[in-house]
Amino acid sequence: MNPAAKTGLIGAGCLLVPAIMVYAWLGTAADELVAAGESIDEVAIASAAEDEYCSPRLKKVPRRVAGACGLIDGAGRGCKPGDAKNVAALSGKDFNTLFVPLSHRASIVQFDAEQVELDEAGRHLVESAWGEQRGASFFFVVSRASPDGNASYNQKLSQQRAESVLNHLEQRFQDPDLRGEVGLLWLGEEYAQLDETFCAWRRSRDGDCSKKDINRSAFVAWIDCAI
Repeated sequence: MNPAAKTGLIGAGCLLVPAIMVYAWLGTAADELVAAGESIDEVAIASAAEDEYCSPRLKKVPRRVAGACGLIDGAGRGCKPGDAKNVAALSGKDFNTLFVPLSHRASIVQFDAEQVELDEAGRHLVESAWGEQRGASFFFVVSRASPDGNASYNQKLSQQRAESVLNHLEQRFQDPDLRGEVGLLWLGEEYAQLDETFCAWRRSRDGDCSKKDINRSAFVAWIDCAI
């Protein structure tokens, strides 16, 4: 083999080795990226603005509600989550359990049977909850109805209770940006009912509290999670 050919073979070999190494590295990186994408929902992202309850599963719920309401892209409210299971993508029991860590800052505004307007105690509690923003950017309102009456009527009660909270906030604070911070989710009787353990939470009413009482309500809380 002449010297020129030998030099060419050596040069080709020198180029081939790093090319193989780069190809192998890219393949490994791609595999790691896929694996990371599959597990991203399982990793809690630390943030100074987030409280300790901001689990990936909890964050999915306000994120989906915010998307449905047009809060994320700035399109304004347009939230009509009639099928709460599709919005939350969780079973009723799991949905209720998610909010247990919020017991130290959430409030439950109660209504009488068939009532949709806030009473004086309810108005005070909504205002108090609104005042506890502490740097959060998403005010979550989850309203409910007891199983008395037919499903469509109870769905309407739930919606009107959620809207009563929003209407009172708008009238009380006159904030033009308020609708971009409030997300409504109204749940009819078809969704899992709260149990009596939620009666121990901060409520707008003292005294006796049955399962029906606690489900004639609107759950309100600022969410300190990056959604």
